[in-house]
Amino acid sequence: MRLFYFLCFFPLISFGQEFDIQGHRGCRGLLPENTIEAFKKAIDLGVTTLEMDVVISKDHQVLLSHEPFLSHEIALDLNGNEIAEKDEKNFNLYQMDYAQIKQYDCGSKIHPRFSEQEKIITYKPLLSEVIDFAESYIQKNYPGRKIQYNIETKSDPKGDDRFHPKPKEFVDLLVAVLNQKAISDRVYIQSFDSRTLQYLHTTFPNYKTVLLVENKMSVAKNLKLLGFTPDIYSPEFILLNQKKVEKLHQKNIKVIPWTINKKDDMKRIISYGVDGIITDYPNRYFELKN
Repeated sequence: MRLFYFLCFFPLISFGQEFDIQGHRGCRGLLPENTIEAFKKAIDLGVTTLEMDVVISKDHQVLLSHEPFLSHEIALDLNGNEIAEKDEKNFNLYQMDYAQIKQYDCGSKIHPRFSEQEKIITYKPLLSEVIDFAESYIQKNYPGRKIQYNIETKSDPKGDDRFHPKPKEFVDLLVAVLNQKAISDRVYIQSFDSRTLQYLHTTFPNYKTVLLVENKMSVAKNLKLLGFTPDIYSPEFILLNQKKVEKLHQKNIKVIPWTINKKDDMKRIISYGVDGIITDYPNRYFELKN
């Protein structure tokens, strides 16, 4: 019975690869999102992939942030005061040089939705800094281990030239950083913005693509709108069922849903035969596994 439970809920092999546990924005449930500290914790917990979001600064630096502005949920102003929700978009990262962005504390404010999150004074790091840290930390502490990176481009048509560059420039800047680090074989680039993925697929076909999905359209329609077959189909987990997983696997597309934080949901979704999960609490997955 114990063996049956293990095989159903914790499949080790999927398309010839280890089951993929992705730490969402590092491990947002435990430490401030998209920070060096969160990625360090996620690595120590044992994730196979670091999931993160990138935006572009005024001086064309690629940095980590879920929003292209300073979110009122996580950031304080330069005087240490809270940022009102109505004012947050005035702190437009695309209109600020990175040296200025780095001065803002994005880790001390109590997060309204993550009560377990440890509070620390920290900042929004550059993508290059995160990669350098992760590679060095793993080499020193976990020799022989390799980590993957799942990087989301935060863009949409309404934000072009206001909160971010157009897809071509955005992707070119991102790929330039990744090529410099020579980790392309361990990188997935994900987006809700199909324009980003279409340009990437055409111009940099060596990079693996992930279609993020939060709509209720069919798998067939979403793939048709994208116009090519992505490596991974990544829907919000509440949209997923076993039949969809089977259809996607028939097309040789991996399925890695987001963001699964409750243990019961993890067990149910894993039982569908998915290839991995994205979670704010990777510790909860490993607690289940053990």
